[in-house]
Amino acid sequence: MPSVTAEIQVNAPVKFAYRAFTNSTTLREWLCDVATVEPHPRGRMYLWWRGDFYSSGHYIELEENKKVVFQWYSNQDPEPTQVTITVREKGGGTHVKLEHSVPDDGSWMIAVTEFLKNWEDSLQNLKSVLETGIDLRIAHRPMLGILPGDFTPEQAATLGVPIHEGLRLDGVVDGMGAQKAGLQRDDVIVEMAGKPITNDFNTLPLAIAGKKGGDTVGVVIYRGAEKKTISMQLSKRPMPEVPFDPKELAKKARELFEPALVDLKKVFEGYSDKQAMQRPDPKEWSALEIVAHLIQGERFNAILLSSLIDGYEITSDGFGTNVNAAAEAIVKANPSIKLMLEALHRSVEEILAYTELIPEDFVANKGSYYRFGSNLLQPNFHLTAHTQQIKDALAAAK
Repeated sequence: MPSVTAEIQVNAPVKFAYRAFTNSTTLREWLCDVATVEPHPRGRMYLWWRGDFYSSGHYIELEENKKVVFQWYSNQDPEPTQVTITVREKGGGTHVKLEHSVPDDGSWMIAVTEFLKNWEDSLQNLKSVLETGIDLRIAHRPMLGILPGDFTPEQAATLGVPIHEGLRLDGVVDGMGAQKAGLQRDDVIVEMAGKPITNDFNTLPLAIAGKKGGDTVGVVIYRGAEKKTISMQLSKRPMPEVPFDPKELAKKARELFEPALVDLKKVFEGYSDKQAMQRPDPKEWSALEIVAHLIQGERFNAILLSSLIDGYEITSDGFGTNVNAAAEAIVKANPSIKLMLEALHRSVEEILAYTELIPEDFVANKGSYYRFGSNLLQPNFHLTAHTQQIKDALAAAK
């Protein structure tokens, strides 16, 4: 039986290379978009990539920190095949060898070529994740610089948009491709790079799959009733420098959070609690409900960190939507501008304190640590992204 063979030397301990094939969270960080595994003989191994591609198999043999054998059976393969991973210490690091056995049948020749390229690319990403924490799939992925929002039939009617499927923008990020192309809040994207964009956010990354920063794509939007086609250059993705020292990471994050909190407090100056709780429209958030949404964001960071440290990251089939009752509950428990801003400040202090207390062995798990740290060091994409929305809500109340 012929086999595809790919090998790579990784500057990381053997236990992390072994974990990369036996832990759901780690598999997502270098190989697929969603994984669920049960690492024991006959235990499930389900891997999914954005779009319709997946492999559904099981583990056949496991020898801790030495060998992993599993069944590979993708939705494009006529029958199951077998993958064997061996890991061993070499040169102060780890040598990883992958052998993918396929039937001795000429009909598999095209698949063999694809297997080889995909496994070689994936092992290069494994090396990057284990050595630096950086997922090359993200580092090479372009950025749009948009802040996606909900898009309901009621919003479509309010905006005068004649369709109900698309991605409505809450705003755009200064200096990035979307802003430079002229996109603005309440534009509804219905097509990008020749592919339809629907209410399902996953249609957006699928539309630009294979694109890189610097590429130009066509974007079709509705601005009210007017349909427009815009040319947009995709921005290159800046990868933040994440210090592999939890105290230093917390300090660096604080330098970003504190000015944002000061600016947010100033936005509420001159407004009453009643005005801050008033909704511009029955289906829109009040200023304080938007602050509640920011609090939820920091609570999510804490949940994410716990799941990464624990090694059992929560996963789902989508991004979900905002549950209005949750925001209302936070405001009900903190019914004033003062209390809500204090609650936001506490949620920030909690995540910064948690960051300082990150266990040492988790720092060594560079893929998960970097993923959390890079998310923490980009609060401006969320904490300050809703500033204009808060201003608009307050102005409407006044």
